[in-house]
Amino acid sequence: MTNDKKKIIIGNWKMNLNMQDASLYLQRLSELIKIRRDVEVILAPTTLTLQSLSLQVNLRQFKLASQNFYWRDHGSYTGEVSATQLRGIVQYGLVGHSERRHIFCESDKDICNKVAAAIRNHIRPVLCIGETAWERSNGETYDILQDQLIGGLANITSDELSQVVIAYEPVWAVGTGQNALPTYVSAAAKAIRGQIEHLYGSAAAKSIQVLYGGSVTIDSAADYLSLPELDGLLIGGASLNAHSFSEIIKKAHKGSSTGEKD
Repeated sequence: MTNDKKKIIIGNWKMNLNMQDASLYLQRLSELIKIRRDVEVILAPTTLTLQSLSLQVNLRQFKLASQNFYWRDHGSYTGEVSATQLRGIVQYGLVGHSERRHIFCESDKDICNKVAAAIRNHIRPVLCIGETAWERSNGETYDILQDQLIGGLANITSDELSQVVIAYEPVWAVGTGQNALPTYVSAAAKAIRGQIEHLYGSAAAKSIQVLYGGSVTIDSAADYLSLPELDGLLIGGASLNAHSFSEIIKKAHKGSSTGEKD
């Protein structure tokens, strides 16, 4: 379904690496990872390091993403950073990550406003959705995906949807080492595309980019990347290991499975 589209691999560094370590790690990744026309590699460091890394990064090799931002463009919001302030520094922004939803109690309204703020400021939002272990055990997975999609995209027009990336990350799999089976991810991705078709039509359902995130490792990455319903991966822990992350990028490259030499 989506093999003609560029794969997206996002490395979410979360609350790790200070400015010096982040700079050194970016240099290491730039030595290991080749520029691939069929793979978009996106790095999401902490907000503190974004500006300095934006001066160091080769944008042909890597794009940058913010892990979070506030949806207002400016104002009296102590401690917050707006999408307007990130404009020109990042190309992508994570929105609705499970840790933002469940640790910091972000609501569907917050997430909806953030998606709109990103698009308004020419930043591609990566809308993260997924069910908890309790919701999964009670058979509510598809209802949760539907609700979070409808909520997150409430202010988005058909024209704006082309800027949105969807990341399916079951909460029970994020940072737990308990990754979802490829068949389970495939079914969830199909459900996501089905809901997009209901909201925006069949062309939008085919063209939107859908990623998987949740304890992805160097060993499991290829199984997810082979799913025709997926366009890439959102990677947490493995993105902090230069070897693992670079090997996952190789797996995402179309020629890697055909014996092409790197």
